[in-house]
Amino acid sequence: MNALKILQKSAGVKPDGVFGPATFKAAAAYLHLSDNRAVHFFAQCAHESANFSQFEENLNYSADALRNVFAKYFPNDELANDYARNPQRIANRVYASRMGNGPEESGDGYKFRGRGAIQLTGRANYQDFFETILMPHLMATPDVVATEFAFDSAIYFFEKNNLWQICDRGTSMDEVTALTRRINGGYNGLGHRQQLTELYASYLK
Repeated sequence: MNALKILQKSAGVKPDGVFGPATFKAAAAYLHLSDNRAVHFFAQCAHESANFSQFEENLNYSADALRNVFAKYFPNDELANDYARNPQRIANRVYASRMGNGPEESGDGYKFRGRGAIQLTGRANYQDFFETILMPHLMATPDVVATEFAFDSAIYFFEKNNLWQICDRGTSMDEVTALTRRINGGYNGLGHRQQLTELYASYLK
């Protein structure tokens, strides 16, 4: 079942996969989010997950994309062509030996690739998340972060990175910009994030 439908079912609304006012209010209550926190949390999650449709990192890159996005790891066309359109090999290379992952041949890069409403990435982050929710045994089945724990992992991200304090200030462009910078590392999709923030704020009326 899609992660949004799982959240809807847990929150007690029809699991139809449509994120509207009813889902917003029920999910906010279920996750114990204040109005401002709910607006920002779901706006950022919606953008990061392509409007709640993608809860797993897409690593199906062409050779040209690998050279542009991961130039550090694919410094020449020959290497890029060798890895192109092979998500498993790509993840194992670009995430090797960082974020708690082992070397490329360990397979950790793909096993602990980005998942969730705000993508949890890397063995160390998965380990910390599962320990935080008191379920360390789930390290053996990390795919659950893309389904039943998609939003729990995003809550974890907000808490770990002290993002709630930004949410509590209000829902103006200043807060959206600050959150985007902390989540994205830049300002990618800032306009869309602002539109979503305004939309979800209107659900409170």
